[in-house]
Amino acid sequence: MNTTATASKPIILIVDDTPTNIQVLAEALRADYRVKVAGGGKVALDIIAKQGPPDLILLDVMMPDMDGYEICRRLKQNPATQNVPVIFVTARSDTLDEELGLRLGAVDYIAKPFHLPIVMARVRNHIALKIKTDLLEAHALLDGLTNIPNRRRFDQQLDIEWKRGLRSGEPLSLLMLDIDHFKAYNDNHGHGAGDDCLRKIAAALAATAVRPGDLVARYGGEEFVVLLPDTDEDGALQIAERLRSHVETLQIPHGHSATAACVTLSVGLASAVPLSNLSNNSPASLLDKADKMLYRSKQAGRNGVSCWSRDSGSAS
Repeated sequence: MNTTATASKPIILIVDDTPTNIQVLAEALRADYRVKVAGGGKVALDIIAKQGPPDLILLDVMMPDMDGYEICRRLKQNPATQNVPVIFVTARSDTLDEELGLRLGAVDYIAKPFHLPIVMARVRNHIALKIKTDLLEAHALLDGLTNIPNRRRFDQQLDIEWKRGLRSGEPLSLLMLDIDHFKAYNDNHGHGAGDDCLRKIAAALAATAVRPGDLVARYGGEEFVVLLPDTDEDGALQIAERLRSHVETLQIPHGHSATAACVTLSVGLASAVPLSNLSNNSPASLLDKADKMLYRSKQAGRNGVSCWSRDSGSAS
């Protein structure tokens, strides 16, 4: 079996309390999709919570533990699953039932007994649309020049990781990085060379911060940000220094820098455990502290790292 090809197939979750229906649909879909099955609503939600959202859900309405309408309502209220297309496959074929399902956010409504080729065609169409939508959303969250995540993607992830830190009690660290004397580089080497420089540094940062949860993004202009979940001040300081050093070792010539003969970075670091009972405790406050530490790095001569943590309440 080609496991790579299998892993790349879209995932369809079939939710139905009738084993025969599950068997018929699963056998028809397995050639083109990875199929998961659930015999009830609670089991379906548990599968999604533990294994992640599928690409499409085929959902029965009448089930003993939780009806399909309630499942759909919960899916659409959850940011992690609200964009998963849901197709109701049900014996409840009244127009009012169909209207309710569509108002709840389903993309289609198929009445039982279903005609298998029609189900297959509708699944294929909605999967194709989901793939196109995912690609458009992914491109919208990438910086066009450097091909790394952009400011919008960073803002989204910062909010997600902050909320996760509130629940877990784990620290969250943030780095702000600025290319030293980049205006002088652009003025003397030209904007084409400046763009090449930005691309090289973005690639170097992305290659250095390799942990699955870390996010490297272009913040704007010559500024980058790195989000480091579950990372305390000491760990973030090591990563910050590694990033700064890696860019310096690229030895991109910069004959008009007052800091070094090559392109260098200044880094500001802030680290905190997210808390809900402090007035000055928010994603924006962490970002503000990292920005202040970046300014401190520049004042200290650039090509260095300055850090702040809530525990110490001071810069170092």
